[in-house]
Amino acid sequence: MSRTALRICPLCEATCGLTLTVEGTRVTGARGDRDDVFSKGFICPKGAAFGAVDSDPDRLRTPLVRRDGILREATWEEAFDAVAAGLRPVVERYGPDAVGVVLGNPNVHTVAGGLYPPALVGALRTRSLFTASTVDQMPKHVSSGLLFGDAHAIPVPDLDHTDHLLLLGANPLESNGSLCTAPDFPGRLKALKARGGRLTVVDPRRTRTARLADRHLAIRPGTDALLLAAMAHTLFAEDLVDLGPLAPHVQGLGELRDALADFTPEAVAPACDLDAGVIRTLARDLAAADTAAVYARIGSCTVPHGTLASWLVDVLNILTGNLDRPGGALFPQAATDRTPRPAGPGRGFQLGRWHSRVSGHPEAKGELPLSALAEEIDTATDEGTPVRALIAVAANPVLSAPDGDRLDKALASLDFMVSVDPYLNETSRHAHVVLPPPPPSQSPHHDFAFNTLAVRNQVRYSRPAVPLEPGRMAESEILARLILAVSGMHGADPAAVDAMVIDQTLAKAVQDEHSPVSGRDPRELAARLTGDNGPERRLDLMLRLGPYGDGFGARPDGLTLEKLLAHPHGIDLGPLRPRLPQPLKTRSGKVELLPGPIAGDLPRLRRALDERQEGLVLVGRRHLRSNNSWMHNVPALTGGSNRCTLHIHPEDAARLGVRDGADVRVKGAGGAVVAPAEVTDAVRPGVVSLPHGWGHDRPGTRLNHAAGDPGVNVNQLLDGSLLDPLSGNAVLNGVPVEVVTLL
Repeated sequence: MSRTALRICPLCEATCGLTLTVEGTRVTGARGDRDDVFSKGFICPKGAAFGAVDSDPDRLRTPLVRRDGILREATWEEAFDAVAAGLRPVVERYGPDAVGVVLGNPNVHTVAGGLYPPALVGALRTRSLFTASTVDQMPKHVSSGLLFGDAHAIPVPDLDHTDHLLLLGANPLESNGSLCTAPDFPGRLKALKARGGRLTVVDPRRTRTARLADRHLAIRPGTDALLLAAMAHTLFAEDLVDLGPLAPHVQGLGELRDALADFTPEAVAPACDLDAGVIRTLARDLAAADTAAVYARIGSCTVPHGTLASWLVDVLNILTGNLDRPGGALFPQAATDRTPRPAGPGRGFQLGRWHSRVSGHPEAKGELPLSALAEEIDTATDEGTPVRALIAVAANPVLSAPDGDRLDKALASLDFMVSVDPYLNETSRHAHVVLPPPPPSQSPHHDFAFNTLAVRNQVRYSRPAVPLEPGRMAESEILARLILAVSGMHGADPAAVDAMVIDQTLAKAVQDEHSPVSGRDPRELAARLTGDNGPERRLDLMLRLGPYGDGFGARPDGLTLEKLLAHPHGIDLGPLRPRLPQPLKTRSGKVELLPGPIAGDLPRLRRALDERQEGLVLVGRRHLRSNNSWMHNVPALTGGSNRCTLHIHPEDAARLGVRDGADVRVKGAGGAVVAPAEVTDAVRPGVVSLPHGWGHDRPGTRLNHAAGDPGVNVNQLLDGSLLDPLSGNAVLNGVPVEVVTLL
């Protein structure tokens, strides 16, 4: 007999509500949950394939431990014994920085990934932390940290109310949105146009999103920061700056105007390959709109001036008075955010508190560049010890980081490696221990990260749709046991980790005069927490202390886990609202328009005015049915137009003698790959495009379907030397390549 179960989709940032059909313990179907307070029934191909993703036969079901050089199935006890025996000696002999931690993109899509990694890094006390953020979004964190004092204070466009949306380097009709959580992003853009609003897309590719736009500008890749600087210059030059109610909360306006003096539309036009008049029109239209928002994503982050571009996005929102107002860009307020504190000066945001051992890259938000992981393993220096052991949690950097061949070799040289991963993939195949989490249907779900980026305030929670399969271990327990193993407490009750976090959180809360539990007994508060397990008790704690919480009885109508469970389709918390100055944590207590590190990097942007890349440059792309390298092993999500081909413009194809469908050799600084050419005017002349996440052709993996159509690893064209200096983010777009026809 079949039944239905509700589940929030964990397969991309849209976080849509699903209604699953379950036969016994198997998910046999998925459709959109029409009663979901946020997604209202929307579903994309990934969500529809939830059952196929969940039941992929290549998912690991038991731990693997390397014995005599071969990964063999083992018990959980044997696996964690091996983890403790492999990691603790490295820490004790070489120090904590000799153990690296790599966190992959899927971490932010699970409850356990949201709760346990901070405790893991804290238990190790390592500074060798690398995450997917530095091949994706770190420029936005850094620019937000410098502007607002908080790297997590990221304004999102008020899609449902804006009159004018300027979108750069983003293709939400394929990605479903990023750093802007919005179920049915396509429908929201169509609604914008239906109510008379205007959509402008700046992208070197004519993407599905660009085809929907009122205006599409095919900019030269990597020049977004120049375009945005010229638009800001125009606002100043034509007296179009109007901060409105923002004015008391902003400092540095005059300094900003002076700093942008060289970036006239005429100066930037040749580099951007856009007409100066068009640039002025963009600025004027933005200023004239009743409400407007500028939004940029990965195409503007993964370039040499990614942090400057991210900064200028918010600068334009500020200069036009559109930051922190309905219809503009606002700061979401998630239910699990910390208790709001009174507005006032904060600690600010600091870069470069330590540096990488080999190349001296500054840390950003506690992380080192993922591009530097290989050299931190394989290069000896007079300073410090190389990374000798690695913990990889839901990470596949052999495909996601530049120069996977070098990293592949470096991983093989480690003294010890443990992967928490459901697959034996291009990275986890090097592990000495692989700890597989259960499939999504057997796990709970709450979006700790994505609710802080949502275009509407809401809260939802899904308990597991089916019971944990015998022999499986919950991801929360896996990570808790891993924390105990690295901290010298191997064998202790994993519930101790949750209890420790709860005790520490409550101990701080009762001493905080602004907390709703100030002065109360933490033991009494802990006893009031509900939930079936440690993760649920921690969620209850965060909800109660959060901005909508009951404060452990201080606000009787407030949010608790019990109340959330009584609303299986979620609780709507209302539209985004102005929040300044409360989110500001800068030392001045104001938006700091021209922070020192930004001002220090502007001369590099000025030099780019005279730089023009000759020859072909590479950009990436993503398909609606893919999420990085996750889903190429699911037949329902591959094939058709989801192919690993090199997009090349007809003019470039004719010049180089490239035929549609013929194999071509693409060469970059990091190596070369061979892929079939797809001649299309969807890319502008001078630009070629390869999708990311492919390259499933390495031996020793268990990705049978993906290996049948492996594609090529676009990141192998990069040598890892190109980084945005402020954020450490890898430069993945706008890099020079050569294309040669294979005879």
